[in-house]
Amino acid sequence: MINKEQQTAETEEAAAEEVTTAEEQSEPSASAESPSEDAAESAGEAVEDLEGAELTVEHLQDELASAKDAALRAAAEAQNTRRRAEQEVEKARKFALERFAGELLAVLDNLERALEAAAESPEAGAIAEGVDLTLKQMLEVMKKFNVEVVDPAGEPFDPQLHQAMTMVPNPDMEPNTVMEVMTKGYTLNDRLLRPAMVVVSKAADAE
Repeated sequence: MINKEQQTAETEEAAAEEVTTAEEQSEPSASAESPSEDAAESAGEAVEDLEGAELTVEHLQDELASAKDAALRAAAEAQNTRRRAEQEVEKARKFALERFAGELLAVLDNLERALEAAAESPEAGAIAEGVDLTLKQMLEVMKKFNVEVVDPAGEPFDPQLHQAMTMVPNPDMEPNTVMEVMTKGYTLNDRLLRPAMVVVSKAADAE
C-alpha cells in the first residue's frame, strides 16, 4: 500500500516538472529582440545613410559650381591679359619713333627758317633751292612713318592740336580762327607730337 502511494506521488512530481519545462520553453528570451525592432533599426540606418549621401552630393555640386566659376574667371582674366599685352605691343610699335621724331622737329624748323631767310636774299637762289629740296625730302620720309604736319592757317582753332600764342582782333575773320601759324605742329599716328603755335582771331573791340 505504501509502495502504491509513493509511486503515485513520483508520477505527479514528474508531470509537474514536465509542465514547468514546457512553460519555460514557450516564454521568449528576455534578451532576444523581436523582428519588428530589427526592421525599425535597419530602416533608421538606411535613412541616415540616405541623408548622408544627399549631403555629400550637395557638397560636391557646390564644389563643382565653384570650380566652374573659378575656371571662367581665370579664362576671362587670361583673355584680358592677352588683350592688354597685344594693345601694349601695338602701342609700342606705333609710337616707338615718337622720341626720335620729336628730336627731328627742331631740324625741320631750322630748314624752314633757312628757306625763309634764303628767299629774302637774291644771291641765295641756289641755296634756297637746295634747302627746299632737303625739307621736302625729309617731310616725305617722316610721312612714311605716319608723321603728319599740322599747318592750320585759316582753320578754326582746335585746342587739341593748336596752341594760341596770342589773340588779335580781326573784323575780316570769324572769331577763334587761326590767322597765322608761327610754328607748325606734328602728329605721329594721329597722336600729337607738338601743337602748332598760332595767332588766333577774336572779335573786334567795341568802340
